[in-house]
Amino acid sequence: MKIELSNNKVFFEDNGSKKEIHPFWLRERVNGESYVDRGTKQRLFDPTELNGNIKIKNVNLSDKFLEVIFSDGTETKLTIQSILNEFSNFNYVKFIEKTKWDSSLSNLNNFEFTNDIFEEKVMYEALVNFYKFGFIIFKNVPTEDNFIVKFANSIGSIRRTNFGEFFDVKSKPNPNDLAYTSLPLAPHTDNPYRNPVPCIQLLHCIENKVSGGYSTLVDGYTVTEKLKKDYPDYFKILTEIKVRYQFIDKEVVLEDWSEMIKLDENQNFKQVRFSPRLDFVPLMDKEKLDLYYAARNKIAELYNSDKYRLEFKLASGDLLMMDNYRLLHGRTSYNTNEGNRFLQGCYIDYDSTEGKLKHLKRKFNI
Repeated sequence: MKIELSNNKVFFEDNGSKKEIHPFWLRERVNGESYVDRGTKQRLFDPTELNGNIKIKNVNLSDKFLEVIFSDGTETKLTIQSILNEFSNFNYVKFIEKTKWDSSLSNLNNFEFTNDIFEEKVMYEALVNFYKFGFIIFKNVPTEDNFIVKFANSIGSIRRTNFGEFFDVKSKPNPNDLAYTSLPLAPHTDNPYRNPVPCIQLLHCIENKVSGGYSTLVDGYTVTEKLKKDYPDYFKILTEIKVRYQFIDKEVVLEDWSEMIKLDENQNFKQVRFSPRLDFVPLMDKEKLDLYYAARNKIAELYNSDKYRLEFKLASGDLLMMDNYRLLHGRTSYNTNEGNRFLQGCYIDYDSTEGKLKHLKRKFNI
């Protein structure tokens, strides 16, 4: 990709295709102090109030900069790289390649918590690992005063749900979710019945004095890629059939429809939803349902396989941050007579981690 000039016109060339860059597109991006607020990076002018027939009066191109004088007298100096980034829809976070993993993964992406970690380079490294593997664990996070709220809001903003700003995960009478029991929980994604589904879950271990109660993680990306390769018909139907997910308690009814495996606009992995206690497939032809049920059974078999499941015990102070669009999580059963198992959880969305990552990348000039 490169920028070229001809007769006071600016062109964008990519793989033999050459197109003119609209003069007004460049005029919208003037970046002098009179046009852009240095603190907020917001325009100090409204482009809809400008004459749309603006032309380029003079232009100069160097290795790093494009200097333009427009017909309305405005001048600007733009970096070539900033223009190329926009034409390539560059998003640094999306260019962090996912690392597939299974039960053989030995590095649990542990990072030591410090009071200043949110503005340190190590937080940048932790968030990069989060996007690579779908989870990270912070060690020795303070356990008093519902610290999970401060932790989450130091990265972004908590996504409040009907479970509250945060929620206590421990066995209790008359629960409205099986998470609040001592029963084993098979691999699942949280809140598949919401629109949109919370992107990221934080689980902070306050106390864990039982012999069971091990946390489990499964990489939905690894499993669905395996399904795509070995069982393409199963993969196809699970990416096509929208399933109804539903949650009901005394105060709310939540429903949403979605594919069990959701692909993006380029037909690449985007999200998994899996919670077979909460899903309801629509009525279809028997033959199609035969295929769907076989596909769901196969992916459930893979999700529950020892080959793909990580199993570990969270210690007091451990804070697990996991991608709820990518990972499935669960736990083994435990005996409440042995002692307390007490975790606190909350949700944040991708704009939190993306925004923090980009801020730290800029701060440390990485």
